[in-house]
Amino acid sequence: MQLTPDGRAGGRSKRASIDGRLNYHIRVRLFRIGALFVALMMSADAFAQGAPRTPAGDAGRAGWSAIRDGRNDEAAAAFAAAIKTEPRDPSLYLGAGLAAQLLGDMNKARESLEQALTLAPNFTAASLLLGDLLYRQSDLQGAIAIFEAAVTHAPNDRTLAGRLARLRQEPSPERGFFQSQSAHFVVLFEGPADDELARRAVELLESAYWRVGTALYTFPEGVITVVLYTEQQFRDTTRSPPWAAAAYDGRIRIPMRGALDQAPGELERVLTHELTHVIIRAIAPRAVPTWLNEGLAVMFEPDGSRWAQNTLEASKARIPLDDLADSFDALSGSQARTAYAESADAARRLFDRVGGAGVVALLQDIARGVPLAEAFERRLLTPYSTFPASLDPAR
Repeated sequence: MQLTPDGRAGGRSKRASIDGRLNYHIRVRLFRIGALFVALMMSADAFAQGAPRTPAGDAGRAGWSAIRDGRNDEAAAAFAAAIKTEPRDPSLYLGAGLAAQLLGDMNKARESLEQALTLAPNFTAASLLLGDLLYRQSDLQGAIAIFEAAVTHAPNDRTLAGRLARLRQEPSPERGFFQSQSAHFVVLFEGPADDELARRAVELLESAYWRVGTALYTFPEGVITVVLYTEQQFRDTTRSPPWAAAAYDGRIRIPMRGALDQAPGELERVLTHELTHVIIRAIAPRAVPTWLNEGLAVMFEPDGSRWAQNTLEASKARIPLDDLADSFDALSGSQARTAYAESADAARRLFDRVGGAGVVALLQDIARGVPLAEAFERRLLTPYSTFPASLDPAR
C-alpha cells in the first residue's frame, strides 16, 4: 500500500492506513499479554481447587474468581485478606501481583511477585509475570535475569525459553545499539546516521509526555523505551503489515521509513499517538473500549481533533459507537478512517464534558472491572445510551 506524504487525503492515505497499523499493535499487545493471562487463569483454577478449606483458602479462591470475572478491586482485597492469614503461600502473592497489575499499580505488582519468588524460586508463573512486567518497565536486563533464573528451575518450559530467547535478541546497548536518552525516554538506534532523528524523537516525546500526561493526570513510572528500526528490522521483529507506522508491545517500535522524517509533523504524530496508548495503559491496563483508547490517542495527536472533524464532515458514513468497542481489524480502509474519526470525536466530546480527571476516573473504573455503561453513568450522571445517540449528526 502506497502512502501519501501528508496522510490527509486519498483512499490510500496514511491516515486510512491507521486501520491496520493500530489494530496490529492492539492485537500484539492482547496476544502477548492475553496469552500469559489465559495461562494464569488456567493455573488459577488449579490454585483454587487445591486451596484448603480455610479462611485463607476461601479468600484465595474468591480472589481468582474475581479476576476471572474482571472484578479486579475485589480480587486485590481478597488476596490481601488471604495473605494476612497465610503469609507464606506464594500463590496468593501471584494473585495479588496480577490483581495489582490489572489495576495499574505496578509497584505493588512487582513487590508481590518478588515475594512470591522469594517464597518459591521455582514458581514459573510468577517468573513469567514478573519478567514481562520488568520488560514493560524498560528493565530489559532485569527481565532477562528473571527468565534466566526461572529456566534453571524449569529447563524444559517452552514459554520461558521462548521469552528468554526473544529478549536476548532485543535491541540494547549491550548488543551494540546507540541510544539517546532523556529523563523519561531511551531511544535506541543502529548508528550515528540516525543520531539527529533520535534526538528529535526524544524532544518530541518529552513534549508529548508533559502535554498528554498533564491532561490525563498520569505520568508513567520508569523510563519508556523507543526503538528506531530499519524497514526490514521492523518487519522481522513485529511481523506487522507493510503499511504499519508503529507498534507497541512494551516498547514503542517505529520503522525508519522516509515518510517519518520527510512528512511535516508525521514523526510527532506517530510518537504522540503511541505514547498516549502507554499512558492509557498505565491508568487501565485492560478492557478499555477500542473507541476510547484509539479516540484519545488520535485526539492528542497534533491536529488530531481537526482531522477527525474534517473527516466526518466529508462523509455521511457512520458506524454505531457500540460496534467500535472491539478491534477494528475487520473494517475496510474507508471504514477504518471513519472509525478513527468517530472515536476521536467521541473521545473529545467526553473529554469536554468531564475533563481529564473525569476521563481518568472512568478509565480507573474500567480497570477495576466496572462495566462501561455503569462507569459512564457514575461519572457523567447520565445513562450511557444517551451518549452514542448524541454523536449522531442527524439528531
